[in-house]
Amino acid sequence: MVRRRRSVLLLLLALTVLSPLVLYTHRLSAALNPIRRSDLPGEIANQGRGVKSSKLNALPLESVSFMKEPVGVVFSEESRESASKLTEPDSQEFPSRKAGEHKNRVLSEATAADGVRSKDEGLIDQVTIREGHDDGSMRGSFDQQETTMASQQKSTSEVNSLETVAEQTSVNVLAVNSLEGNKDSQSQTAALLDTRIRNIRDLLIKAKVYLGLGAIRANPQYLKDLRQRIREVQKVLGDASKDSDLPKNANEKVKTLEQTLIKGKQMQDDCSVVVKKLRAMLHSAEEQLHAHKKQTVFLTQLAAKTLPKGLHCLPLRLANEYFSLDRDHQQFPNKEKLDDPKLYHYALFSDNILAAAVVVNSTVLNAKHPSHHVFHIVTDRLNYAPMRMWFLSNPPGKATVEVQNIEEFTWLNSSYSPVLKQLESQSMIDYYFRTHRANSDSNLKYRNPKYLSILNHLRFYLPEIYPKLHKIVFLDDDVVVKKDLTSLWSIDMKGKVIGVVETCGESFHRFDRYLNFSNPVIAKNFDPHACGWAFGMNVFDLAEWRRQNITEIYHSWQKLNKDRLLWKLGTLPPGLITFWNKTFPLNRSWHVLGLGYNPHVSSRDIERAAVIHYNGNMKPWLEIGLPKFRNYWSTYLDYDQPFLRECNINP
Repeated sequence: MVRRRRSVLLLLLALTVLSPLVLYTHRLSAALNPIRRSDLPGEIANQGRGVKSSKLNALPLESVSFMKEPVGVVFSEESRESASKLTEPDSQEFPSRKAGEHKNRVLSEATAADGVRSKDEGLIDQVTIREGHDDGSMRGSFDQQETTMASQQKSTSEVNSLETVAEQTSVNVLAVNSLEGNKDSQSQTAALLDTRIRNIRDLLIKAKVYLGLGAIRANPQYLKDLRQRIREVQKVLGDASKDSDLPKNANEKVKTLEQTLIKGKQMQDDCSVVVKKLRAMLHSAEEQLHAHKKQTVFLTQLAAKTLPKGLHCLPLRLANEYFSLDRDHQQFPNKEKLDDPKLYHYALFSDNILAAAVVVNSTVLNAKHPSHHVFHIVTDRLNYAPMRMWFLSNPPGKATVEVQNIEEFTWLNSSYSPVLKQLESQSMIDYYFRTHRANSDSNLKYRNPKYLSILNHLRFYLPEIYPKLHKIVFLDDDVVVKKDLTSLWSIDMKGKVIGVVETCGESFHRFDRYLNFSNPVIAKNFDPHACGWAFGMNVFDLAEWRRQNITEIYHSWQKLNKDRLLWKLGTLPPGLITFWNKTFPLNRSWHVLGLGYNPHVSSRDIERAAVIHYNGNMKPWLEIGLPKFRNYWSTYLDYDQPFLRECNINP
């Protein structure tokens, strides 16, 4: 008796599973005859599983003569257009749908090669799913999460259109089997791998809004349940970055949260309260974003100006070694070359030993005749001995090096230089060290310690420092030389004083970016849209400088700016003013900038450049330096050098 009952149950179960398939197969084969079943795409052949036959026959089927296998592309990044745009002149529109129904899968076929298409052509297949109502009746319904993908693929002979609207469910997921020879189509859906994650995050935001509503907070039990559901979904979401990272129970937890929110929606019908809450959350998020941006700027400036331990250790070790040398061993060779105007002379003003070493090494290694190059390095008193010791122990081949102490320039004092007088003034000290005062500038950029160093302003006194030279190339200590620079000395500058690479490719590199054009003195003398340029690699005609008395022009403008009303601080604004109409434009390949702040500098531009410049906060010797550009700099340092190993300085 028991065995007979078991047989009856198995028979009924088999009939329940197989009858829809038999019915679907019978109708489809009758409609598509004489097309063989094996000729149909795998997607159509498998579509009947678990779907009522009445829905499968809701739309007219295509005629046999124009039936064509669907395009294998499921999703293309090149097209996200709506279904209306996918209907070409030779295709018909999709049939309208009843309210409460959603598209799940639509396959639209292309025309034959002759372009003929019948009027009764329609959709091959359509599976519809009815949503559950807001009363919480979720029985027999699918999840409401829906993603839309559209693709459009064109060829020279025909146009194939495919629209797929897929609805993901946690209770009953429709199985779609693609052809074995068409596996590439699966990879094209990667663009929406994080769709579910974004929907879950939006759902969490909505749930948090509900927590702040008055009607919700008045119901302690519901409030407790909602918080519990939020914690569960947050735990499921975790650190997932794409849909495949979600655990198996994610759909169940999300569905539970959705049901809880449906109950909350019935309790709260006042939309204005929800809008006010959302606005409050938006305002709070904007304030947090602003605070985080300020903190980021501060930390970036701090990281850029903080001396790493290795760079603090290095000058101490070098100074100790330098003072242990005999006086005769503290001198550099080839002193007779220092004033020879026939050689190639470089000016480098720096207190950074490693940076200066890279500039010298890169220039010498790329020079055709290193023995003809002379480097004039000026540093401060603190780094004078270490700088000399470095180049004594690491001579740059056959090139000549001179290291000077800025305090040796006794003529450069506050009575001669207005900028030096300003740097020593009480107002400047207050500006830098008493930041709580009302007149202090909140921009941390202008609190860079380099602005207090006279080393930064020595470039305006080149004729006085090197009275016997006619031409000199100025190099910043954050550049790397990649090609021979001797061609700079043969350029005819046509009576101009300085050769520069202009930087007006962007609007913020115009004069109005650096100068205060609300001041009538600036507005009357300069063009706000004039093209800016950059220090870092510049060739100076010192003979023309002396003839035009450029230093006196610089002093006059510095006196006018004693209250910092014409420009803030730095050397570029006074440089733009001092050398106004006295600049000779160089080819852009001579000087490529941005490696200290712009990660998108073209590698092609870098390879073609004679000099690359790490202007910005992300210097290559700092941990915050851009990794993709650091190798250009570190190539010119020997990290096996004993002093570097002792100070634990590594690439």
